[in-house]
Amino acid sequence: MDQARINTIRAIYKQHFKEEPASIVVAPGRINLIGEHTDYSEGFVLPVAIDRDVAILFSPRQDGFVAVYSVDFDEFYQTQLSHFEKQKTSWIDYLQGIIWALSDDGYPLKGWQGVVSGNIPIGAGLSSSAALEIAIGKTFILSSNISIDPTNLALIALKAERDWIGLNVGIMDQLISADAKTNHAMLLDCKTLNYEFVPIPENVSFIIMDTTTRRELTHSAYNTRHKEIQEVTRLLNVNSLREASQSDLDAMQTVIPEILYKRAKHVISENSRVLQFVHAMRNHDLLSMGKLINESHASLRDDYEVSSDALNLIVDLANNQSCCFGARLMGAGFGGCALALVSQGEELGFIQEVHSAYQDEAGIAPCLFIVKSATGVHTHNLKKNN
Repeated sequence: MDQARINTIRAIYKQHFKEEPASIVVAPGRINLIGEHTDYSEGFVLPVAIDRDVAILFSPRQDGFVAVYSVDFDEFYQTQLSHFEKQKTSWIDYLQGIIWALSDDGYPLKGWQGVVSGNIPIGAGLSSSAALEIAIGKTFILSSNISIDPTNLALIALKAERDWIGLNVGIMDQLISADAKTNHAMLLDCKTLNYEFVPIPENVSFIIMDTTTRRELTHSAYNTRHKEIQEVTRLLNVNSLREASQSDLDAMQTVIPEILYKRAKHVISENSRVLQFVHAMRNHDLLSMGKLINESHASLRDDYEVSSDALNLIVDLANNQSCCFGARLMGAGFGGCALALVSQGEELGFIQEVHSAYQDEAGIAPCLFIVKSATGVHTHNLKKNN
């Protein structure tokens, strides 16, 4: 996080609280290289934390209150930790959810005051909400002097998102924000929560292609997909689709509705692609990585049906560039961002060509930018300004 951004947020903090903040917490967003819509089926995912984040500059307080100003929403919120009214107000709902989840798990919380600011595009599939949850959780850990390891912090954030926000997500977004490693992807087994770090090959860059189209995840077809997966899992008589093979699915094709067959086909094949992709990464096989990325997009488009015209267009335009190994939609879908794997050194030309072609065909300007890997949530004390 650059010093200029810290100084900007610091000045806002002083404006609201008339003193210097004590510490800063930074929680990253993420890309997911491959393994989309597999986490809530106990499958495999392969996220990478990125250098876009949510930052909180804060100081502890002793009166049992939390007071927070959001730069991104230009909104101030204050509440007692012991009593608050649930509010369906974007970022405040996430703050309340973390307070509730920590309290429900028995952690004794103390108050803090802070300013929160992010540079992750909201609603774009880069996990701005998970980064916010992890940043808030880490701030409570520090202000309350409690100990929570990264996996349990991710589980607390997941509990907040499922039971307070009402969104049936998996744990990938929270865990990569809590415990990422620079220059590595995280191969996460969502059944056991075991994970290992896989080095990112040299000579490849990750480019985010934001279509600038948006979706409200809670009100989209996301929860519908979750219910469909639950139903096909029941029909296959397994605990999760992680336990099912393509041959198991094919054997039941005559009794499973076509739409549920397609949903399960995506999940089963995507789990296989994740493991193949990891093998390709370890062998520095960029062509195979690109091929698998393209297969993932086709499956998300045709079988899971979570793509959109804008996402399909920008993926096709990316793949028209000779320097692009592969591209696919990323995140929940229905709008937002796609990811392109591009030959290192060719990024600027790629961005210019895709930007121009997309604007010509879609009639709106996309936002394309390079992302680099980052570490998980971290904190440090702030030096006093002279």
